[in-house]
Parts: sequence; structure tokens; C-alpha cells
Amino acid sequence: MEGSKMKKHVTVVGAIHIGFGILGLIAAIAVFVALRFARGFVDNEEVPTMVLGFLSVSLPLLIGFMSTLGLVGGLGLLSYQPWARYLVIVVAALGCLNIPIGTLKGVYSLWVLLQDETVKLFDLSKPQAPQTV
Repeated sequence: MEGSKMKKHVTVVGAIHIGFGILGLIAAIAVFVALRFARGFVDNEEVPTMVLGFLSVSLPLLIGFMSTLGLVGGLGLLSYQPWARYLVIVVAALGCLNIPIGTLKGVYSLWVLLQDETVKLFDLSKPQAPQTV
């Protein structure tokens, strides 16, 4: 009975990470375009365009990388892959720094993925070697 509750929670965590991963990838593209657009308006020597150039590449890469990890981890969670549990634990822990939504998402994800029942779910999904007598 408790295992089925945790299956639902794992499904919700997977769906949340997939959804936020997709939104994050869209945001990374939007940040890239916006910063590239803003770079064209800076003609001031005090604010070098090099700074905007660096930010317009590094910030979207960071957002895109974390979003991709969450997306891949969420997809892995839906198929109960043991590696996905570890990946989402790391992504959720880092996401806790993103106050307030990332903190809520991260705390919930950590609560679900660190439960004993959840660990058993992912251990049962591993293929068992045939036993010989």
C-alpha cells in the first residue's frame, strides 16, 4: 500500500522535473536572445560589451545545462531508473538555492526520493540475476 503512494509521488516528482526542465530550456533561449539584443544597444565604454557577451553565453548555458539534467532525470524517474534517482537528488539539492519555487520543488523532491519506500521501489526495478540452487 505504501509503495503505491510513493509510486504516485515519484511520478509527480518526475513530471515536475520534466515540466520545469522544458520551461528552463525555453527560458535559456529567451535569456540568450534578450542579452544578445541588449548588447546591440550598449555603446558606452564604461560598460564593455564583452561583459554582456560573456553573460549572453554563460548564463543560458548554465540554465540550459541544469534544465537538461532535470529533464533527463525526470524522464528516468518515470521509468524507475536507479541512476535517475541519484541525478534528481543532486539537481533538487542545487535547486533549493533557487528561492522560493526551486526550494519548494527541491525539498519535495528530496523528501520523496530519500524515503525508504522509494529506495525499495528503485531497488526492485533493477533486473535480478537468476538464482541457481
